[in-house]
Amino acid sequence: MKEHLIVNVKKGSPADLAGIKKGDRLISLNDKPISDIFDYDFIATDTSLDVLIKTKDDAEKRIHIEKEEDEDLGLLFPESLMDNYKSCYNNCIFCFIDQNPPGMRETIYFKDDDSRLSFLQGNYITMTNMKEEEIDRIIEYKLAPINVSVHTTNPELRCSMLHNRFAGDIMRRLQRLCEAEIPMNGQIVLCKGVNDGKELVRSLTDLLTFAPVMSSVSVVPVGLTRYRDGLCQLEKFTKEDAEEVIGIIEDIQKKAYEKFGIHFAHASDEWYITAGIPVPEEERYDGYIQLENGVGMTRLLMEDFTSAIDTVLDFKYDKKRHKPRFFLGKEEKLYDDLLRKNRGRAVSTFTGLLAKDTGLYVKKEMKRFRPDIRFETYAITNSFFGPDITVTGLLTGRDIVNALKDKELGDALLIPSNCLKADEDIFLDDMTLEELGSALQVNTIIVKSYGMDYLKSIVGV
Repeated sequence: MKEHLIVNVKKGSPADLAGIKKGDRLISLNDKPISDIFDYDFIATDTSLDVLIKTKDDAEKRIHIEKEEDEDLGLLFPESLMDNYKSCYNNCIFCFIDQNPPGMRETIYFKDDDSRLSFLQGNYITMTNMKEEEIDRIIEYKLAPINVSVHTTNPELRCSMLHNRFAGDIMRRLQRLCEAEIPMNGQIVLCKGVNDGKELVRSLTDLLTFAPVMSSVSVVPVGLTRYRDGLCQLEKFTKEDAEEVIGIIEDIQKKAYEKFGIHFAHASDEWYITAGIPVPEEERYDGYIQLENGVGMTRLLMEDFTSAIDTVLDFKYDKKRHKPRFFLGKEEKLYDDLLRKNRGRAVSTFTGLLAKDTGLYVKKEMKRFRPDIRFETYAITNSFFGPDITVTGLLTGRDIVNALKDKELGDALLIPSNCLKADEDIFLDDMTLEELGSALQVNTIIVKSYGMDYLKSIVGV
């Protein structure tokens, strides 16, 4: 049986009161082995627990604990997963990790395909390295939602695209989850001449049979970097291709909405921008369920930013709330500051080429709101990965510095948070935020959203 080091015990918790100590090792709960955090969380909800531990002196000790059903047992472990991540068994023709240049930090080259990360972090998985008992456990524990990288429902084509002879079983596995009513989302990375056209129609039609248990499927174009030597030759999608993809998706949306009241299939923003078609209205995104796949980010930014401005302007013209500054409440003072503070302030930001028009939209809205504030946005070409990579989140520190070193940046440069590592202020090329600020001789502000927080960052409140 696996043993899990206990790195801390919450003070006053049932485990603490029962005498379990930091440095002990958990072996089982109610005689059931614990493989990872899901076993632990599921079993630890029981009100009556037999906890088998191994003490620091290697003695096994069984402790009985009675607790409330929703009460936290109180044990903490070194890793949130309580296990190592599972790496990917596939060799997909579109894999972005295979297109990274050499010399980057080691974690960037790790290919995960761990079903548990789908529940913990929202990752999309192919399900190719899952055993039947893992699917059984998902159903038993009612883990949800599960996010699945489908790519195609054609068994032979899926085996070919993933270079995995076991990849063709996806429909049967999805059927099992559907019958158990496990909520799902799907993803299709589209490759020109491979899984587009009739194959895309087939895949979306097949997946629609799982709706509404499968609530959404995103279709995103393959990302092609300049590091593709020795890899499958794939082509970039054209304007005409993008128009065809949008047409296929919108046909499926009509069928899904008539039958289930959801739009189900969603094109990532890149398709609309490539086709020169305005992004859909907010209602078409079903609550932005596929935002992490670049579906609806443009619309959400526009709606959030305009809503923030309109909220402040509503305050300005609401005579009942327009009181002398001394009498303003905390929220009212914020709105008053946004309308009046830092006159003549100059601020800048940047985007990838994909979000160029979105940056111009924000600039236009700022002119409407505070024409005294100079807000500049710069669209940056990705030299590190190549010009076909156009998303903001894949811009490196050096590309940003090279593009902005001769530009007027003003009092502060706003840094989109998705350019930085999740737990550290460093860019993909390991340049730190401090190094970037020093190279450009400008103050930097990390921006995490495009609503009121973004507006506050621009105004300097």
